[in-house]
Amino acid sequence: FCRGAIMFGTYKSRDVKILLKDITGMVEPMGTREREERIQRGIHYSEMLPIEYVPTPAYMAAYQDALTRYAGMTADAVASAAEEIWLDKGKNVVLVSLARAGTPIGILIKRYLAFRYGASVEHYTISIIRGRGIDGAAMKYILKRHKPEQIQFVDGWTGKGAIQNELKLAMRQYPGVDAGLAVLSDPGHLAGKCGTHDDFLIASSCLNATVSGLLSRTFYRPDIIGAGEFHGAAFYRELMEQDETNSFIDTVAGCFAAGRRCWKKEEAFSQTAGAEVSNICAYFGITDPNLVKPGIGEATRVLLRRMPWKILVRSLHDEEHLGHIYQLAGEKQVQLVEYPLEHYRACGLIRVLPDN
Repeated sequence: FCRGAIMFGTYKSRDVKILLKDITGMVEPMGTREREERIQRGIHYSEMLPIEYVPTPAYMAAYQDALTRYAGMTADAVASAAEEIWLDKGKNVVLVSLARAGTPIGILIKRYLAFRYGASVEHYTISIIRGRGIDGAAMKYILKRHKPEQIQFVDGWTGKGAIQNELKLAMRQYPGVDAGLAVLSDPGHLAGKCGTHDDFLIASSCLNATVSGLLSRTFYRPDIIGAGEFHGAAFYRELMEQDETNSFIDTVAGCFAAGRRCWKKEEAFSQTAGAEVSNICAYFGITDPNLVKPGIGEATRVLLRRMPWKILVRSLHDEEHLGHIYQLAGEKQVQLVEYPLEHYRACGLIRVLPDN
């Protein structure tokens, strides 16, 4: 049974309590194609770990450029989301970030509340898995210590809302817990709270473990995760020299003093985000909407750890927002297609693999 938070990875203990089981060395990571074939045969993605993409020098240069360019806007979005949280829940809020993309964002919101209000709020990170739900052991741990109404879930961004929907379903079991996510970028207008509706580049989306405490994506398989245990994650110690986690957090937090704010301009769209995804499916003959990953963050993930078919972009000449996507697509020889995206600046399409 769970003994409580165990610090592993490279996050600082003052920033977050990690409610995950350390499964380092228990699961052999798989190559991208083998993993994709298994996913498309019906094996759940949470039962496997990918081999981590090790960025090329050119891609790391694109990441550093993105961080320099967007640290200020990311800080603005953190401030905007954090102010909404403060207004709603006040000093007793308990931040619960969704591993792994949500963890650095939860840390930034925690640091902003300390910077702006002198508040020391609790921050946990836990696992939620599409199709498997939230980690019940982690929720039990948190609710033993805090009131349901104190909890605020945090993630990095929304794509087409799959995790927000998963969270809404899961919270039916937890009366009084707010199922609305707080995110930095919510282009689909799907989250409960957000920093901005702009599909902007959060630099942490450019990397995997190396900006996420050197932790893998979360894992759940009953032969590894026993009854009452937290969902798992592996610690990639071998990537220590490439770790950008605390540099990313410190760089964005260093922009709080500038005091700028993101304003959510309301744009007129001809369709909802859901309809946009449905129309992409129809246009490209895609029968499974899980193969469509809209938004800069999701398109980047497709390039980093799935088998991409095409990457749709609003413009082929938007180096400011999409330079890292152009770089990665070029490295992996993935076709970029200009497409009239409304809510999003980019969208990843996953390749359908032939049956074996």
